[in-house]
Amino acid sequence: MERDRLRRPREPARLRPARLRQPRPVGSEGGAVSAGHSPRTGAGRAPDVFERGGWVTMREYGDDEPVDFAIVGAGAGGATLACKLAEAGFSVVVLEAGPFWRPLEDFASDEEAQQQLYWLDERLSGGADALALGGNNSGWGVGGSTVHFSMISLRFRPDWFQSRSRLGYGVDWPITYEELAPYYDEAERALAVSGPVRYPWGPPRRRYPYREHEMNAAGLVLARGAENMGIPWASVPLATVSAPRGKSPPCVYRGFCNFGCATNAKQSALIVWIPRALAAGAEVRDLAMAGRIELGQDGRAQGIHYRRGDQWRFQRARNVVVSGYAIETPRLLLNSACNRFPHGLANGSGLVGTHLTTHAGPGMWARFDEEIRWYKGPPNMAVCEHWNYTDTGKDFHGGYAFMSQGPLPRAWAQLLVTEKNLWGAALRREMRDYNHMAGLVAVAETEPRACNRVELADVRDRHGLPVAHVTFAYSDNDRRMQDHARRFMGAMLEAAGGHDVWTSDDTSHILGTCRMGSDRATSVVNADGRSWDVPNLWICDGSLFPTAGGVNPSLTIQALACRMGARIRTLAARGEL
Repeated sequence: MERDRLRRPREPARLRPARLRQPRPVGSEGGAVSAGHSPRTGAGRAPDVFERGGWVTMREYGDDEPVDFAIVGAGAGGATLACKLAEAGFSVVVLEAGPFWRPLEDFASDEEAQQQLYWLDERLSGGADALALGGNNSGWGVGGSTVHFSMISLRFRPDWFQSRSRLGYGVDWPITYEELAPYYDEAERALAVSGPVRYPWGPPRRRYPYREHEMNAAGLVLARGAENMGIPWASVPLATVSAPRGKSPPCVYRGFCNFGCATNAKQSALIVWIPRALAAGAEVRDLAMAGRIELGQDGRAQGIHYRRGDQWRFQRARNVVVSGYAIETPRLLLNSACNRFPHGLANGSGLVGTHLTTHAGPGMWARFDEEIRWYKGPPNMAVCEHWNYTDTGKDFHGGYAFMSQGPLPRAWAQLLVTEKNLWGAALRREMRDYNHMAGLVAVAETEPRACNRVELADVRDRHGLPVAHVTFAYSDNDRRMQDHARRFMGAMLEAAGGHDVWTSDDTSHILGTCRMGSDRATSVVNADGRSWDVPNLWICDGSLFPTAGGVNPSLTIQALACRMGARIRTLAARGEL
């Protein structure tokens, strides 16, 4: 097998290849995205995401005015923490590389047009199992990847926080499930998660804020297969409302969740945490690309160099938070190398960029005699976590969940092209079965290994910054887990009445690279997300994860951000910032 091959990401389902993005304007008065972008926030206002062409008042700070916290990134981690800090009375500026979306105007029912939501700037992906980078693991714009995520809101299994001590693999987190549980509650309430009355896995917990969604036919395939095999299943807890909530209408089941919710039923960071942050006095600067964190002679971060409107500027700050997710966060730290940290800021342990993990996503697909019409409703409505909570009968460490699927026609056609190599008449014949198809895809934990990492390439982007070079390869354990998942999901589809079963490969979320820990020699930040090396530098995103777990990470990222906000408030009260 070819080693350390350096190539562009292969084209996965619903992705275009990574490329250099050319500027396109966003109408300053809130029109649909057309031929370029220009900032929407400024002049004391920001877009009102709930009203066409509307605005809300926004406080602004000068570049020379030191703010309490400058946060890089407005996704699940950055937006949540910005809200919590602003509501605690801190002055906050958020720098976001992408635009400030207006969901009611910018999010079209068009799979091709909505590729604009993904981070598609130049990146290099290599290694024996090079990751596809783009739509399935990173977002571009205020709200980050939450504007196109599948709303799956699952908690980690409690044992995973001490996976080395309790289960014998991976590495222990510096916090326990019990410490995070109140913040899981807080995040689920803020996102108005719709879920079942009794979720069959995990410790006892309070009811979800909203009732579960009506199950679609694709979810009922999983349910039928699970019941025939004698194992539990459940409706997926989703961060999209099943009944009206404030200015959010209930879900209309149009199926475009992964391409931007045009009705605001989805409870993304863009419509949940950002409006609260603005109302509490935070400033959000869109189209502001962070380039380097400046370190002072006293060893503390002084602020951030960022580019906006074709000019490099410098925002002074008493604290800097990096929330760029598992690739852009280590990239910014490595780009901020200085005399004190010649190998990258906060990199005294040498671990910045290392131990990257992903979720392997093997899929199994089958044809059914009856019509399924899997495009109706959110794409993932039924889940089975059997192999996240059952450790007997495994030939691997770790776990995986799997869910029912609902790809839209373009994404399905792309999967047939890339995974079955169909083209022309053969592709057309296969597409005629679209309404009879159903499938299951796993979210499978991979091992944290130092060899899987983010580094800087010699290639530079349109801002003149070195781009990220991502290297990834599966371990033997990772491969055994995926083989197990394929066998089990294939058996379930057949138990549900499916035939002509076939498989596909993919990956999804990217995690690790700046992991939290209890020992500065084996981690980048402590349990509060605070750098061991630079006391006023923090990290708040999925790069903190020491291990990946076998479920989607967005709820855990937001719970960690809620906890971090509370911890910072406590530390400030003690005079320990």
